[in-house]
Amino acid sequence: MDERVREHAEVLVDWSARVEAGDDVVLSVGPDAHELAVAVAEALGERGANLLATYSSGEITRAYLRAHDGDFDENPDHEHALFEHADVYLSLGGGRNTSATADVSSETRRAYNNARTEIRETRLGTRWVSTVHPTRSLAQQANMAYEEYREFAYDAILRDWESLADEMARLKTLLDDGSEVRLVSQETDLTMNIEGRTAVNSAASVAYDSHNLPSGEVFTAPYATEGSVTFDVPMTLRGEPVRNVRLEFEDGEVVDFDAEQGEDVIDEILETDDGARRLGELGIGMNRGIDRYTDNILFDEKMGETVHLALGRAYDANLPEGESGNDSAVHVDLITDVSEDSRLEIDGEVVQRDGQFRWE
Repeated sequence: MDERVREHAEVLVDWSARVEAGDDVVLSVGPDAHELAVAVAEALGERGANLLATYSSGEITRAYLRAHDGDFDENPDHEHALFEHADVYLSLGGGRNTSATADVSSETRRAYNNARTEIRETRLGTRWVSTVHPTRSLAQQANMAYEEYREFAYDAILRDWESLADEMARLKTLLDDGSEVRLVSQETDLTMNIEGRTAVNSAASVAYDSHNLPSGEVFTAPYATEGSVTFDVPMTLRGEPVRNVRLEFEDGEVVDFDAEQGEDVIDEILETDDGARRLGELGIGMNRGIDRYTDNILFDEKMGETVHLALGRAYDANLPEGESGNDSAVHVDLITDVSEDSRLEIDGEVVQRDGQFRWE
């Protein structure tokens, strides 16, 4: 086994999920994440945790959803109980086909997601962390050789997370103290209210309210959004390519949109529910170990010199206790490149210009 696989597992178990002896852990394993799953299982055993491994496959999901009549039972008890009694949920992505569910109808996907709202909330109440094992399908999606992709992935994952957390704390402080964020570039002029919200220093650990590995972003939950924004980073959403998405906001809600490619996908997302037309997240990428786009949101949204906005659900970690933020069955990130002709302002002060923070 490549020693980096063991390092990945140890970072996931110790730094990211903070697993302790006696923890009940649900481990979701993608088809080609077997090697990482073995290393994680070993790490969990050494720490005295209780392991239940499950299998997660896009092909299985496709077969089930295409065969179903679409009238899904709400929050089935057996699945809900699994997460209700779990302390930790670890998701190891690594599918064989990144577009496995592309031909599942939007109506079926929407019905399935809406029927599992309570299960999703219960799962998010665990110490959950998502990561990926570098696989050939992900390398192909990134248009990279397999060995090249492995180097890329581990450069992003095996970071000095404590040092990066210290750097990102500067931006968190500015956002916590701020009231309004403005993002300006050639095709974007967007203002968002952040007063009263708490930014998350997403340093790849539940101790920082961070649930992705790799991570390396600072994010908050904006509201009262006004203006327009163009997302120029290519993506694949729900198995379909999406290019150059433009959203226009009034009174916090999307009132107009278009896309060079994938407009139907954006329309499907916006029609999920009322919350899907509002923003749930403003995220600013700070992981400079990620040096190229790979058509994988887990990496791309963390890349330095990018900003991403998510349609849909806001995270509780950004909200004052007892306050409900934007609620939705979806949380869909879209990314814009801010490396040139751009600026990010907090209360009128430029914090980042052309991808460089003022302290760099």
